[in-house]
Amino acid sequence: MERKKPVMWGRHITVRFGEGCDYCRTHTNLEKGRCPKCHTIWAVRDVDFQVYPGEILGIVGESGSGKSTLLKTLYFDQQATSGEAYLSLYHEGKENFLNVSSQQKRYLRNHMMGMVYQNPMLGLRMKLSSGANIAEKLIAAGGRDAGRMIDRSIELLHHVEIPTERLRDQPRVFSGGMQQRVQISKAIANTPPILLLDEVTTGLDLSVQAKVLDLIRSIQKELGIAMLIVSHDLAVIRMMSDRTMVMLGGRVVEEGLTDQILEDPLHEYTQTLVSSLL
Repeated sequence: MERKKPVMWGRHITVRFGEGCDYCRTHTNLEKGRCPKCHTIWAVRDVDFQVYPGEILGIVGESGSGKSTLLKTLYFDQQATSGEAYLSLYHEGKENFLNVSSQQKRYLRNHMMGMVYQNPMLGLRMKLSSGANIAEKLIAAGGRDAGRMIDRSIELLHHVEIPTERLRDQPRVFSGGMQQRVQISKAIANTPPILLLDEVTTGLDLSVQAKVLDLIRSIQKELGIAMLIVSHDLAVIRMMSDRTMVMLGGRVVEEGLTDQILEDPLHEYTQTLVSSLL
């Protein structure tokens, strides 16, 4: 795997809810990221990461560890308190995209990134047809040719194994697994260099989970899209990711090759996660 330059990388990303105080600014090991003195929540604290071309980076941690907040910050659903993030294809990787204008953030969401949410209602318009959901993403990136958008929608639905005759069906009548597949097709409509996936199998039956994960893997291999996948389930991370970051209380407590993390975890929390998997 070529690793000359990351597709996306971040430095010292912090998301804080509250002003903070002298205690929590100097004590980084806060339980659940919450300051016992001023009650500030450090949802994400001083996180660095890199995602390389064609790589799947997994982020695992318990509920409240900050993993989903980090993903939402990168997709502009959450404002960063401080820190930097860069995309190699955006201004040659020289501009911190966390601080750009709203117009530029829309450009990045529509051209450079795709997002698949845990709750499909956040990523889809349930009263629009499946085809219209995909077309919405294409239009946001400048698409205007109706015929081409229909063709692209049919192509993508076929790609995620949804019958093309359901092009005009609304996602609200689909099963949870099918809704996630429509979300994926919408997210990759403009072939972004990076795809963000937040707990995409939570709440799905085991057999459906396996199908969704197989689909994501096949898309990654076929299109070479780098991915950042968040899960509380280490089994999902084991199946999907090349490298893994373990988060606890808003901080990264361990990172490395996924096999290395599973076979020889160093942090006590990671050891607990791995032992629960065995």
